[in-house]
Amino acid sequence: MRTVHIVLNAHIDPVWLWPWTAGVDECLNTCYTMCNTLDRHPEIIFTKGEAWVYEQVRRHDPALFKRIVKHIKAGRWSVVGGWWIQPDCNLPGLENMHRQIEIGKIWFKKHLGLFPRIGYNVDSFGHSANLPDILTAHGQPNYVFMRPMAHETALPANVFRWRSRPGGPTVNTFRISAGYATIFPPDLAWVETSLAPLPKGVSHTMCFLGVGDHGGGPNEHIIQWVKDHRDAIPGARLEFSSPERFFKALAPELKHLPVVTGELQMHAIGCYTAHRPVKLGVRRAENLLAQTQNALAQAKPAERKSAKPTLDHAWETLCFNSFHDTLGGSCTPSAARAADDQLAGAKAAAETVLSETFRRRVHAWPGDPRQRMVAANFTVEKFNDFIEHEPWLEWTHWKPDWCLLDERNRLVPHQIIEPETLMPDTMRVLYPATIGPGKYSTIRIARNPNGKVAPLRGIAPDFTLRTKSDSTGQLLVADGPSCPLPELRLIEDKSDTWSHFIDRFAGPQIDHAHWSQPELIESGPLRHTWRMDGRIGESRICADWRRYRGRPFYELRLRINWHEHHKLLRLSWGPGEVIKFREDGITGGGLGRSSDGRELPLRDRTLLKLADGKRAGIVAPEVFAISGDETAVHLTLLRSCPFAHHEPRILPAKLEHYAWVDQGEHVFMLRYFPAGKITAKELDHHALHLQQRPLMADLTRGMPHRPYKDEAGWPL
Repeated sequence: MRTVHIVLNAHIDPVWLWPWTAGVDECLNTCYTMCNTLDRHPEIIFTKGEAWVYEQVRRHDPALFKRIVKHIKAGRWSVVGGWWIQPDCNLPGLENMHRQIEIGKIWFKKHLGLFPRIGYNVDSFGHSANLPDILTAHGQPNYVFMRPMAHETALPANVFRWRSRPGGPTVNTFRISAGYATIFPPDLAWVETSLAPLPKGVSHTMCFLGVGDHGGGPNEHIIQWVKDHRDAIPGARLEFSSPERFFKALAPELKHLPVVTGELQMHAIGCYTAHRPVKLGVRRAENLLAQTQNALAQAKPAERKSAKPTLDHAWETLCFNSFHDTLGGSCTPSAARAADDQLAGAKAAAETVLSETFRRRVHAWPGDPRQRMVAANFTVEKFNDFIEHEPWLEWTHWKPDWCLLDERNRLVPHQIIEPETLMPDTMRVLYPATIGPGKYSTIRIARNPNGKVAPLRGIAPDFTLRTKSDSTGQLLVADGPSCPLPELRLIEDKSDTWSHFIDRFAGPQIDHAHWSQPELIESGPLRHTWRMDGRIGESRICADWRRYRGRPFYELRLRINWHEHHKLLRLSWGPGEVIKFREDGITGGGLGRSSDGRELPLRDRTLLKLADGKRAGIVAPEVFAISGDETAVHLTLLRSCPFAHHEPRILPAKLEHYAWVDQGEHVFMLRYFPAGKITAKELDHHALHLQQRPLMADLTRGMPHRPYKDEAGWPL
């Protein structure tokens, strides 16, 4: 006899086709209704997860919260998940995912005295390969999910053991077969879908019932229907149950479960290319909070204690906005704007604490007669790159006899580059720096009357940029291999916001980039830069190609003023050899993938192993989706769809009144490593320091006086 564990639940998206405030309303409405339902039906169990949901009840209706606690203690209300919210499970960083669980665990233990051993993300759009390691690290050996569904990804069964890699810890995992919610009245076919994919020797499965996607839970009809059809399926019995009871009953049968290794993809490829601002906001907040944590590690205990409430709130905000419909860009325009605002607050809070922690220390240093630029590396790895900074020089232009000196009064190479402003008296300086993790670097601005030149190390940065009329070209150096120029391609894309029912963007190419002739705008000892501007479709583009002294990569700063509808922008790069293997960055590491054309989520970088034994790579921390074949790798930069358009809704001919995703200006920073010996570790290092740049401070304390403009004899 097989047992169908009927899980009566209410899936609540706090943000989706409604703002987060409506999500609060639904939490309160659903929990109130379910407490009453449990009071009327002593034989049923209700299942609900997410600490954020319970926190809204605790804040807004303490009496209702007490009723929930009573039902939990009576075994009538099952708590699952235990996380703060159900996040996207591909794009958040490793620390973000750990915090998602830790914040939930702290909340549940404090307010309910428990923490569920069942991870629960029934609506997330796909699952990173490293998730089993994350779950087991927090004492959650069981997991429930739904996407990708059977028509999207074939699995050996709907219940299996899942692991990140061969030899890694396994998580007992259940995939919901039909759905977590019943929009229509249930029938036996709905229940039977949970029985069909059971492994041999396994006699337990789960079937989820509950009205609606915006909360609700089981109604009276559902409860009575289950009672009436308890024995309606030959060889099976329906029982009111919970995920906790299911996994307990499954324990003797675990030996029969097949093993699945790696990522579970893919449901909605469009969610990794929709609404870029929220993705950048989450990524920027993650990096600021990481730097703040590293900076505070050196601070006094009182400083850490003072900063904790601010940072805890910032982490809660970040985790809340890592919710799958928020981070996936599939919510309404107003909900997306609210997310952008909340993330701005989290970033500002982290940046304030980081700045205070940094400046308390450097402004306590002894004075110096020269103006100083102080850089601090608040990361876990040595910084060995170039720094750009704009010191304030009291309206004075940089003079030919000025120089930079390090802590030991040695000359530091520098190059004066284009400033951020168009003011006549601003300047920007570029210089190399090596700073250990948690360390500081001080550079002094001085005069160099004897004309000595700072020593230059490494291959010169000069290179040539050649383009053809079809936007292809080469990056050429005199003493090294050439690098094929990546191509910008405008692709037709008429899929909905989620890009349902497709696993790749295979629309026809509509246009390619139309570039101006390259112009050499920087040709100094440390960096050469070629600039091209132009258009693609209705959008303006500008590309700065850079090469640094002694560095093996080409850097691309790409600015796009995006004004397309139902199109996507793809950056395709063929490294010059057949791509035999691709390792993409994912949450917490890298993952080998087949170059089979499928669109997949990306984090930070991709490493390409070529047919000739060499390796090439791209660092792209501001890009979130990738595909490719044996000849090229494709980065999906932007996509223009209406907000929250879900098939089968047919769009009207004109939607000028409606909000389209990602219109306006976007800037991307990428590094290309042509065929050579680059490693995944090196790519990760570059990705880290592109996102967590050294903090900068200008110190003038100790100078004899602040000078007038162009004052003779200044600096010292």
